[in-house]
Amino acid sequence: MDEKRKFFPPATGGISLLVSFAVLCLTVFALLSLATVQANGRLMDASVQAVEDYYAADCEAMNILALLREGTVSDGVSVEGDVYSYSCPISETQDLMVEVQLQGKNYTILRWQAVSNQEVNPDLDGGLNVWDGMPAF
Repeated sequence: MDEKRKFFPPATGGISLLVSFAVLCLTVFALLSLATVQANGRLMDASVQAVEDYYAADCEAMNILALLREGTVSDGVSVEGDVYSYSCPISETQDLMVEVQLQGKNYTILRWQAVSNQEVNPDLDGGLNVWDGMPAF
């Protein structure tokens, strides 16, 4: 009796496809993680620079205040009665605005605020396109 045996190879196609898909997913997740770490690093560097710039301007403003308390009015300080106003640049887009009321050696800080020095023009592109409730035909 001549019996023919049928040979069935192991089913590796589905498993290979599943492993390839898993490796591809892990590679994509690794690249996304790397991009996130790099973006967080850039954000951290920008935050550190912003804090350093603010405290440099704060130190300059404190030095001007010390000079005012000694009776010396620096360049860039405007005087209205007993209120002295000046600003110290923080960055290209921000200034530290200071207003101090001096009465002898005593002082009262009226304003110590970081403000934007950029001009805002809301009508630059014809304003905002706000829906007025009417259908646009």
